[in-house]
Amino acid sequence: MGALSLNHFLILGAFLFALSVIGIFLNRKNLIVLLMAIELMLLAVNMNFVAFSHYLGDMAGQVFVFFILTVAAAESAIGLAILVVLFRNRSSIDVEELDALKG
Repeated sequence: MGALSLNHFLILGAFLFALSVIGIFLNRKNLIVLLMAIELMLLAVNMNFVAFSHYLGDMAGQVFVFFILTVAAAESAIGLAILVVLFRNRSSIDVEELDALKG
């Protein structure tokens, strides 16, 4: 069995990205699944950054991954906080019921 090449990582990243896009389009009702699909999409991009960084011998891609992970963690925390508030007000996390925003 040979060593893993850049091609293997790019194919896996493309598969994860496509899986997350399919998850977004197929499930438009559950907000938690939508947030998980967005996180999976960011992780697929991160894997491509790390793979290119490793094979090019440059640390810039790996440093950029830390910034993406920081933004993803903040996005998850804010998204879940909004989700909790919406569930308390509407007793549902169905995305189709969240069509009206009132200030």
